Amino acid sequence: MLVIDDVNIRQLHPMSDCVEAMEVAFRDYGISGAVNIPRIRYQSATSHPEAIYGSNIHIGTTPSYDTAAVRIGGGVRPAGAKSLGRAQKDPNRKSWGFICLINMSTGEPLALISEFLLSGIRVGATNAVAAKYLTRTDVSTVGMFGSGKIARTTLEALLLVRPIERVKVFSPTKEHREQYAKEMSSKFDIEVVAVEQPRDAMTDVDIVSCITNAGYVSGKPVFDGNWLQEGQFVIAVQNTDPNFFKTEVDDTTIMRSKLIVINDKESVFWNKQQELLGPIDRGVISWDDIETLGNIVAAGKPRTELKAQDIVWYKNSTGMGIQMAAAGAKIYQRALDTGVGVEVSADGLMGDGSGVAHTREFRW
Repeated sequence: MLVIDDVNIRQLHPMSDCVEAMEVAFRDYGISGAVNIPRIRYQSATSHPEAIYGSNIHIGTTPSYDTAAVRIGGGVRPAGAKSLGRAQKDPNRKSWGFICLINMSTGEPLALISEFLLSGIRVGATNAVAAKYLTRTDVSTVGMFGSGKIARTTLEALLLVRPIERVKVFSPTKEHREQYAKEMSSKFDIEVVAVEQPRDAMTDVDIVSCITNAGYVSGKPVFDGNWLQEGQFVIAVQNTDPNFFKTEVDDTTIMRSKLIVINDKESVFWNKQQELLGPIDRGVISWDDIETLGNIVAAGKPRTELKAQDIVWYKNSTGMGIQMAAAGAKIYQRALDTGVGVEVSADGLMGDGSGVAHTREFRW
């Protein structure tokens, strides 16, 4: 079994690999060949009154790669923190996240893979898969809300599937948006400009991408749906879980969208995602208006089935175990090919079905 850390991930998992892996994962899920357990998030009191433990768990399979994965993330935050997002700024808060990758042919654990760097890569890659299937092939402009890690990986991934030439970025912090513009324009040799107002970011662009922490801070949408222009493709990544309400779009955006695409319907109910369930309950939309990314990828449905003026909203509504299994498979294979990672014995984790406990010594 290999232990693969974030330093290794930078070497082993280029964005092109992850886009390919996400496409395979969602295709498998769309043809009902993959298993995905809705994301589990919970919080618990600890033995320390001032501390709360939170955990984030994903479970799933990607049959095309013959891998299963269990992703476990966890951390401690101060009991007085109003949200996990704000608590993350506390230097005393520490988090862990890793994927246990399993060979489904043998049941053998293959790897323990760090998931922090990978999380940003896979979210960006999934956004790109959605854009590949739901945008015109000639889209070339992006309006980016947000300037953090996933805003960076999303742009990198979009460049792999569409001929992006110009980006406008808005962040409420001037220094952040200007740094993003400088860094991305230099890295990818495209025009990236920082804009002063939210509406400026989404005027005369093909893709409106919302990758912000606004849901943690205010729980309010980041733009007015009346600002949308015909034919735009909207990406949003903030989503509610049982602990916090988060949304990046308003009812107007939802009503104006000809098609709404999400990652997984079961997760909407499991995680009580009120930013979708609320509009459905109010009759703003119905489930007939909503499709899943897996079904679209499996069917190969192109944007050409929509009219040029149709607005499409892709809600990257949840992390999924299928993503971890697919990305993990690509990372593991590259690790084998290049000799990267630390090998440890997994023999002490194996049972022979006899019901007799193993007494062999087990050392990392």
